[in-house]
Parts: sequence; structure tokens; C-alpha cells
Amino acid sequence: MPNALVIDDQTESLLQLSEVFSDAGFHVETASDLKTARDRLLKQLPEIAIINLQVGDDESEEEAFRVFGRADLGQVMEIYLVSDSTDHHRAARGMQIGASDFFERPVDLERLRANLDRFLAEMESDPDPDSDANVHKSGRGLLKGESPAMQRVYRLVRKVAPTEVTVLVVGESGCGKELISRSIHELSNRADGPFVAMNCGAISGELIESELFGHTKGAFTGAHAAHTGFFERARGGTLLLDEITEMDLELQVKLLRVLETRTIRRVGGEKDIEIDVRLIAATNRDPEEAIAEGALREDLYYRLAEFPMRVPPLRERGDDIVLLAEFFLAEQVERNGIDKALSDEVKELLRLHQWPGNVRELKNAVARAYIIAGPEIVADDLPGSVPAGGALSGDYVRIPVGSPLEVAERRVILATLEHFENDKPRAADALGISLKTLYNRLKKYQRRESAD
Repeated sequence: MPNALVIDDQTESLLQLSEVFSDAGFHVETASDLKTARDRLLKQLPEIAIINLQVGDDESEEEAFRVFGRADLGQVMEIYLVSDSTDHHRAARGMQIGASDFFERPVDLERLRANLDRFLAEMESDPDPDSDANVHKSGRGLLKGESPAMQRVYRLVRKVAPTEVTVLVVGESGCGKELISRSIHELSNRADGPFVAMNCGAISGELIESELFGHTKGAFTGAHAAHTGFFERARGGTLLLDEITEMDLELQVKLLRVLETRTIRRVGGEKDIEIDVRLIAATNRDPEEAIAEGALREDLYYRLAEFPMRVPPLRERGDDIVLLAEFFLAEQVERNGIDKALSDEVKELLRLHQWPGNVRELKNAVARAYIIAGPEIVADDLPGSVPAGGALSGDYVRIPVGSPLEVAERRVILATLEHFENDKPRAADALGISLKTLYNRLKKYQRRESAD
């Protein structure tokens, strides 16, 4: 279900617009001030937003143009503007930030509904993903999967790749953040340039500045020759800064300056060097928690999160688990020349497992099972961490006898939510609980997963 953000400080108008978007088939988030709107944008960009330019105080219109005019935001989401009067000056500024329509109060709801119907029709007319000629348009790049969660990722990749927007990819370890970053690069206008990845947590604090910006000969003891850093090596292409929250705070200040000036200075150097790099950052931590804990500067976060992208963990991807397992198995067959297949029982067990290590864990599990299995991979061939029974199958949830009630409840709720394609009101109705109760349960699961 596509997401919409409605920004208005007039309660009646906010409810009216929200109802129009909801009836059209959008999951709706609301904001009654621009600070809340910016927080919503930093957490997850919607597919579409409608903004009352007069929200808040007299300076709100300038703030709205500043917030929604940053980078290439208008290229990656649909923007509608609402104003008390649609004079030529406002319309021109709206076009400059990429707004696709301008409404005068009171909003013409029929025209808005027509816009939304057209927008959804365009979304549903995505090209055939199985056609090699359409892989660029599909936004899949190097990615695989058919789940609703991955369909959203494809839409985001397809929209952001052609732009120069700085992307912040957030997701658990092993869920494919680097693969998504590579896909963005390969589908971008910089595809002919290099893709360079740097793991900020794998380089010592003493060396990371030199690795990032380079150094001159004699800059420090042991610098016997000049060294080209990651920024220069990525010139004309894309630089991925993985695990950005592991970077020293002092270096984060220097990185912020680089993003603002588009120049770097080598360690020991005396002149600035202009850079031509598209930057992608990634982290397996919640950015807001990292800021609260002092691991990430808030001002750097705002610069990196021009386009935030959340990568779904494997447990949220339903039948993608088996699809990926069969893909990894096919790789093993091609590499070793011995044909093997997954048994139906194994497919069910793979669906049931929570995969704390995500796609990386699944790939390793399939590789191990392939080595020890006969012509068919059976339950005993799987690693001991994979459950020994139960699975999600079709419209049914199979839960092992003796499972704690809390575990059973969690699996039923998540399976129901997946069945209704993350439509929370429908899922709550089917489960016989209130929408508030459903949200409380989901928040509890998220807190527990973060603590684990």
C-alpha cells in the first residue's frame, strides 16, 4: 500500500484530505506543523505529499519551500501544494521544487481524486520485471523478491537512482544494504563510473581519515608516498559509507563540511580538491537512537537522510524466503554441477525461521545444506538454528505444539498483516482487535527486536 503525507494545521481540512487519500488506497500519515512533517520525511519518504503552505506562522511558506525543495525531492515523490491563493509567483516556485499540482482553498476534491487515481494507475503499470529490457525501469537492479515489502524497495530505487540525492539506507545486518546501494548506482546516470564501498566500522580511528580523504607524502610517520582516498577513487561514481554510525564524531564534522562544500583536503595537504561523487550512507542502527546515544551527529543525519530508505528484514518478506533459497541453491548447482532440490518440508521450515542474520544467514544455510544433502535437501540437512517444525503455508499459520502463547500471537498477527499486504485496519478487523491494540503489539515486537 503506497504511503501519503498530509500536512495541514486546520483539523477539518486535515481530516477531509486524509479521508480522500485513504479512500483512494493510501496509508496516510499526518502532520499539523512542518517540524513534524520533516520528522516524517526523515523516517520514511511517502510516495505522495500534500502541503498547506500556510501551515503555522507567517514564515511557514518559506520553510515549506525549503523543506520540500531540498535536493531532488520532487523527482522521487509526488508533491501537491495548497494555498489560499495560487498566484503566479507561488506556482512558479512550486514548479521549481518539483510540485506536480497546485490547489487553491477550498481544495477541489474531485480534481484531487482524479490525480490520485491517475497516480495509482501509473504505479500499477510498472514494466514486466522478468524482461531484461525493463530491468532498469523496474528498479530491481541486482535485487530479487516479489513480496510487497520488496515492491516498495523497487519503487524507491527506481525513483532515486537517476537523481543526485544523498541516500541513507537503514536495515539490519545481512539484509542487503550494500546490494541495494549497488543497484542504485547501476541504475543511475553514474553507472559507468566506479562504485566504491567503505566500511566505517572496519577501519581503525587512526587510519579512517586518511582512507577517506587520502594523504600527502610525509603527512605522518610512515606516509612514504601520497595516498588516494575513497572520495577520489569514487570520482564520477558512487561512494557507499557503510556503518556510518561507527565513524568518529570528529570525522563526522569533516564529512559534513565535505557535503556542504563538495571539496576534500588530503591529510597533510594545503589545497582543497573538488569532488564529483554521489554519496550513499548505510547503518544497521536506528538513526534516532544513534543520535540520542551520541554516535551520530544530528546535523549530519539531516544531510545524509535526503532520501531515507528502510530495508525490510527477511522475516517480513514472506515467500521471498523460498524464492531466495531456490536462487542460492541454483548458484550452488551451477558451481558444482550436481543437481539438488529443496523438499516441501524444508521450504516450510525456511518460511518459519525468523532469520536474525537475514539474507546472509539464508545463503549460508543453503550452502551448508547443499554440501551435506543427497539429491533432495531435507530437514536434517539444515543448520540446527532453523526450527524443527511449523510454517506459514498459504492462508494458514502452522505453529509447533508447546509454543508460548506470546510467540503464537506474534506469528498470527504478522502473518495476518502480511496476508492483507500491511493494511493495518483490515488486519486488525480480521484479528478482532482494535487498530490501537495492533499498533501497540507491533511497537512491542520492534522494541524487542531492537533489544535483541
